[in-house]
Amino acid sequence: MIRACTVDELPPGESVRIPGPPAIAVFHTEDGELYAIGDTCTHQDASLADGWLEGCFVECPLHAALFDLRTGMPTCLPAKDPVRTYAVVVDEGVIYVQGVANEDAA
Repeated sequence: MIRACTVDELPPGESVRIPGPPAIAVFHTEDGELYAIGDTCTHQDASLADGWLEGCFVECPLHAALFDLRTGMPTCLPAKDPVRTYAVVVDEGVIYVQGVANEDAA
């Protein structure tokens, strides 16, 4: 498990990038849900944490590929491959991402 930030540091509608490897993007939706995905777009090398968040989807800032934060699946071209998803845990106001240590085993 790695620490991302505190809940107070990540307001709804915002994201934070955790440097890697692997780099991970953590999103706090307007509905209050927290999601973590691989930060790099599978179409081209762009940070999804810099993308536009709308509901449970993030749009890549480079070529507008759209990814579902719940599944990591792209919902439109140009991306064809999914990004990895990670479990998010909040403990005493701190956001943690689980499963990062297992990246090489996947």
